Amino acid sequence: MSEQVRAARDVAARDVEGLRSTLNPLSEHRQTHPPVARWESRYRYAVITADVLTVALVVIAVGAVMSIRHAAFGPLSLALLDILTVVLVVGSLAINRVWTPTVLGQGAEEFRRLGRGLFGAVVALGLGALAVDIPGARLWIFVVVPAIALVAFPMRYLLRRPLHRGRSEGRFLLSVLAAGNLDTVEDLIHRTKRVAHLGWRVDAICTIDGRGRSGTDVEGVPVVGQLRELAEHVRRGGYRIVAVTPDAYWTPRRLQQLAWALEGSGAEMVVSPGLMEVAGPRLHMSAVLGMPLLRVSEPALSGFRRLVKEVVDRVGAFVLLVLLAPLMFAVAAFVMIDSRGPVFYRQKRVGKTGVPFTIIKFRTMVTNADALRARLAAVDEGNGVLFKMKKDPRITKVGTFLRRYSIDELPQLFNVLAGSMSLVGPRPPLPEETAKYSSDVRRRLLVKPGLTGLWQVSGRSDLSWEESIRLDLRYVEDWSLALDLVIMWKTFRAVFGGQGAY
Repeated sequence: MSEQVRAARDVAARDVEGLRSTLNPLSEHRQTHPPVARWESRYRYAVITADVLTVALVVIAVGAVMSIRHAAFGPLSLALLDILTVVLVVGSLAINRVWTPTVLGQGAEEFRRLGRGLFGAVVALGLGALAVDIPGARLWIFVVVPAIALVAFPMRYLLRRPLHRGRSEGRFLLSVLAAGNLDTVEDLIHRTKRVAHLGWRVDAICTIDGRGRSGTDVEGVPVVGQLRELAEHVRRGGYRIVAVTPDAYWTPRRLQQLAWALEGSGAEMVVSPGLMEVAGPRLHMSAVLGMPLLRVSEPALSGFRRLVKEVVDRVGAFVLLVLLAPLMFAVAAFVMIDSRGPVFYRQKRVGKTGVPFTIIKFRTMVTNADALRARLAAVDEGNGVLFKMKKDPRITKVGTFLRRYSIDELPQLFNVLAGSMSLVGPRPPLPEETAKYSSDVRRRLLVKPGLTGLWQVSGRSDLSWEESIRLDLRYVEDWSLALDLVIMWKTFRAVFGGQGAY
């Protein structure tokens, strides 16, 4: 009993000492600042410069056109509108923190903030136009801001491309010190390697006892110390991110002390709650009764945003069918010439809430492909549930090309137009798949299957079954219109590159 009391006193003494050093304004950690990498500053300045130039050039160009077509825009009123617009748009972008380094080049949040900033500019311009009373200002507002958006969003994407390419080559990475139990730290290492374009590289680890599974490292990453020594290692190592993963050691008090100890160090503290696979717009932080609470809202499975998605699906499918009609007629002719059989392949799939529907694709295999599948079962290269072969002998010559660039999927636009599918959503499953679903996996049937989705832009046929399901469930849980736009944008790159398709 005395040993337990003595151990408890030692822990309390260390915590008190840590608190004293944290509150000491002359403590060592407040004098160390890891230098900001040159590429970070250059990239941020490039984004700011591109945004400001985009706003200025679009305002000038739109103003010149509208001054010619509308007499209400005289030289003086146009100059005033130009200046007012540039100031308010740039100011709105700054207020919405669109240039925060932690969001630049990472996920949909960067585009979400850019959208909020431009929407705020519309509101500010509207109020400014009412105050100044410039003739024709209303027409100006609803032309110039959408024009800025049409240029700014693609510009941000183009700026990302060299950044992501460099990160895939091991450059432009942020040094991470991970601290938690072995399982969660290993998971973080795997994710940073799999999603290299986000720019994290785990360079060191702290564990409860300062050891890894094989002694001194975890998945090749060195273990530099114990969790209670974390702040000291951050100050000494100059890491940019401290990733705190779940462990019994992390009590609320210790996390608070760690946050205090890292103040002024230049390191960003990132804490994984480890409670559920939920992120994005469903998470909200608020303070209740003096306590920080993480609120988790229900998935947006209905309501106004879903209505908007339905409209976008139907209108988008119709427009794409009109634009792609010549290509689809040409493909149909090639399919007929290449091999005997129907142009389209129809197959039963399972849609929203488990309702079956018939999916339509261009035929890419011989007509008796389903009968031949049993003979090829021994050489299945799929993910354990779906049958896949990289060199499937059933695929026709034209079919190989169509599959590589996903052209065989284009007739599914008719499914989207009919309402059985969406432009973006989980992969449409086969009935034999859904028969094996657990209750958790069946959540992917809460929304319509999609022509494209997270699975399409994250590896396609190269994904394991577990990873495919995880991505589908993540989409159901964290769906947003911004996420749909990002997925559709990335789909073009994945399709044209022919990545993971066979």
